[in-house]
Amino acid sequence: MDENNKSTVLIVDDERMDIITLTQILSPDYTIYAVKDGKEAIGRAEEFMPDVILLDIIMPEMDGFEVIAALKESEKTRDIPVIFITGLGATGDEERGLSQGAADYIVKPFKTDIVKLRVQNQIKMIKQMDLIIKKELAEERSRAQYEFLTRMSHEMLTPVNAIMGMTQIAKRSRNMAEIKDCLEEIDTASSQLLSLIHNLLEVSDHNDRELELKDSAFSFNAILRKVFSDFAHEMETKSQRFSHEIDPSIPMLLIGDKVRLAQVISNLMSNAVKFTQKDGQISFAARVLGEQNGKTTLQIEVADNGIGITKERQSDIFQVFSQIDSSLTASGGGTGIGLAISKQIIELMGGEIWVESEPGKGSKFIFTCMMQH
Repeated sequence: MDENNKSTVLIVDDERMDIITLTQILSPDYTIYAVKDGKEAIGRAEEFMPDVILLDIIMPEMDGFEVIAALKESEKTRDIPVIFITGLGATGDEERGLSQGAADYIVKPFKTDIVKLRVQNQIKMIKQMDLIIKKELAEERSRAQYEFLTRMSHEMLTPVNAIMGMTQIAKRSRNMAEIKDCLEEIDTASSQLLSLIHNLLEVSDHNDRELELKDSAFSFNAILRKVFSDFAHEMETKSQRFSHEIDPSIPMLLIGDKVRLAQVISNLMSNAVKFTQKDGQISFAARVLGEQNGKTTLQIEVADNGIGITKERQSDIFQVFSQIDSSLTASGGGTGIGLAISKQIIELMGGEIWVESEPGKGSKFIFTCMMQH
């Protein structure tokens, strides 16, 4: 068997001869690690992450019961199966061990076939569980991708249909006012389609390259004017009221990735406009949280009084194949790309992003980021 493909076993026993015997029995089929001390066993378990641990009960300073208790308390080692090694015949020890999470027992003196079978059984169960988990994860991801592609098809068709429809109307019309309205609709739909394609390309490249920030000096107010302008027509069409409050203490010039910052704000504005009904309210606020060592920490909020998000969904919406409300697919419910990318960008900027929301009462997306000044 290839040494790199062997399962690993950690033997913990203060008796040298026990370690030698168990190593001779198991070494042809497994990679063996061995320690004589309970405290060292805990450290080695976290370092090597063995597939199975053979643990002696009776040891000086720290016995097997104390060791398994420590292993089960650790998130890293709690799922490693432990087989107790014992020369005791007391049923109380067996019951106590099983109650603390021991998977099995090996009794001294060792019988070669029994040792091999008990270890082998634990390895088989681990591999079976791994296969089940991988299968479930694959099925879950496949379902998410299918739903994602279904939503994506609709999202792309919506602006495409608008562009085609308005183009046909403009071609037939001789009314300049009507033609101008058509061109404005085409411009809005084209911007939506371009944004969608840009986000798609980012997702497709996600596994091939790391997201990078490119810093330069920029005017924060200039970014906001451009973003607000991009959504002005759509908000006007839906008769949505928009207000903004900008902290005057924000430095006139900041140093950071202005393109990525604008992308995050645009993603949040896009969701606010999309998920807020006609005659709804959208607001934007930006303020300084603090300044230290030449860096300014900003907090930015985009709020609306739209559909809102349930608490159960709030933990999922920043994942790539998720969206705010899958029931809204047919009415432009979003693809679930923008928020996932926004989260990555904000974390690279040394900040965090979260949502405060209640169904039927709207949502407030809040993020922080650090900029030099």
